This record gives sequence, structure tokens and C-alpha cells, in this order.
Amino acid sequence: MQLLRLGPVGQEIPAVTNDGVTYDLRPLTADVDGAFLAADGIGRTRAALAAGELPVLDGADALRRGAPIARPTAVVCVGQNYAAHARESGAEPPRLPIIFFKHPNTMVGPDDTVPIPPGAEKVDWEVELAIVVGKRAGYLASVEDALGHVAGYTVVDDVSERSWQIDDSLGQWSKGKCGPAFLPAGPALVPADEVDTRDLRLRSFVNGEPRQDSSTTDMIFGVAEIVHHLSQYMTLEPGDLICTGTPEGVALSGRFPYLADGDVVEVEIEGLGRQRHAFADARVPAASGAA
Repeated sequence: MQLLRLGPVGQEIPAVTNDGVTYDLRPLTADVDGAFLAADGIGRTRAALAAGELPVLDGADALRRGAPIARPTAVVCVGQNYAAHARESGAEPPRLPIIFFKHPNTMVGPDDTVPIPPGAEKVDWEVELAIVVGKRAGYLASVEDALGHVAGYTVVDDVSERSWQIDDSLGQWSKGKCGPAFLPAGPALVPADEVDTRDLRLRSFVNGEPRQDSSTTDMIFGVAEIVHHLSQYMTLEPGDLICTGTPEGVALSGRFPYLADGDVVEVEIEGLGRQRHAFADARVPAASGAA
């Protein structure tokens, strides 16, 4: 079972796929969001499917794929969480999770075009496993408690502008992470009990050429450790996203060129789906009063 949001930007229809058929979730919810997840949305969806209470969504294959979760209150990211990526970045593996934030409005659909901001010269790709929080988590007592607060997982591309991240952010990173559409997400939210995150293959491609090819076995901090650790410093809300870091094979390594107008990036994670999005120079509105 996979939860989806399909349709034009701002008009996405909540949906669920099961055994190759896509069903309309609107009899249960207006959207796939934090409130839906907190109210046992996944369990209720399974029950409705089993009871035959959801109609087939006609024409689903022709609809745009939106981000699979609506309006997260936060997007929390873990940096340098793959040992090989830390080495290619010139850093030692961290002793504790490195945390930064992306603005929630960076999240777009998995196939939406990503604009290259004016003046950006070092735009990079990062395939990542993202955790979707299902239940409020604050001051969790143990790592073992953490997975009970996870609704599921999805794929993200943590797009980065490296000069802004490293040179302009003064160690905080977020300036290089928050450009418009810098977080393609999806295609689906896969329930946590259907995913074994200990050994998932992650891959990325630029213009069809392989870039990243790794496994979550190289993660320094696993899913449960990350959720527990974050809960000691902040309260995670249902619908929040946690991006868990990227493996080696990004442009920052010096082995590949940064992204340019017309480049197409594909990222995928085993069992969670595949994205394909183009990068294009941003169209900047004319100044007020310009001829």
C-alpha cells in the first residue's frame, strides 16, 4: 500500500495504491497531512480498502504526482550521515547527528521542475530516505520507542547550492538548502511496517548517467537513533519530514559537474519509488515599474 497525492499544484487528490489499483481517499480525508496521520489514517485506509469502501480513482495514471505529504510543519535534515559521503566531503564521520533545516515550502512533487536560482553556480543533487512522522515525539525515553512515532517513508532529493551552503551560511548550511523547489518529494508515502530501512538501495542519475549507488547500511545513525535524538532537542509533529542524509556520489565530491539549465535528475530508493525532475534557470519577475 502506498499513499499518494495526485493532481495540479494546490488541488492534489489524496489517493492510495494497492495491488496495482489506485483508489480515491477523499471518502476518508481531504488530504494526506499530519492530522490524517495522527488520527490513524494508515490504519483507517487499510480498513477501508479491506471493506471495499474506496472508489477507484479514474485517470489516476494521467495525473501529476504531488508530494505525498501536505503542509509539514518542519523539514529536519541530517548532514553527513553516510560514512563514505562524509569522507568525500573532507570530514570525519560525526559523533552526533548534524542537524539543519529546510523551509517546508521547498517541497514539491517528484516530477516538478526545479528552478536554478539567479547567481547559483553549484547546484547539487542528494538522494535521501525521508522519515514521515506519524505521532508527536518529544523527549522519547529510548531508541526503542522511536519507531512507534514513524508513519512511513518516502524519497527526497535534498537539492543544495554548495557555495551558499558552505561559503555564505557560516556553518549553518540552510541558506544553501532553501531555494524554491529544493525538495522534490515522493512519489509515495510507504507505511513504516512495509519497509525495512536497514538495507535499502539508493541511486541517482544525471542525464541518464549514474551518480550515487549505495545502501542505507552505510548510514552512521539509523532511523530510530535519529528520531530519538531529535526528540531530545525539539518536538516532532505528525506530518513532519526528517531527511536522513545522502550517500557518496554528489557534485561536491569534485568528480562530477554541478547542475545546469536543462539537466534532468532521477533519484530512486528500492521499494519506495523513483523521481524524475528537470532543472531550469529561474525566471525572475521584472522589477516593479520596468518597461
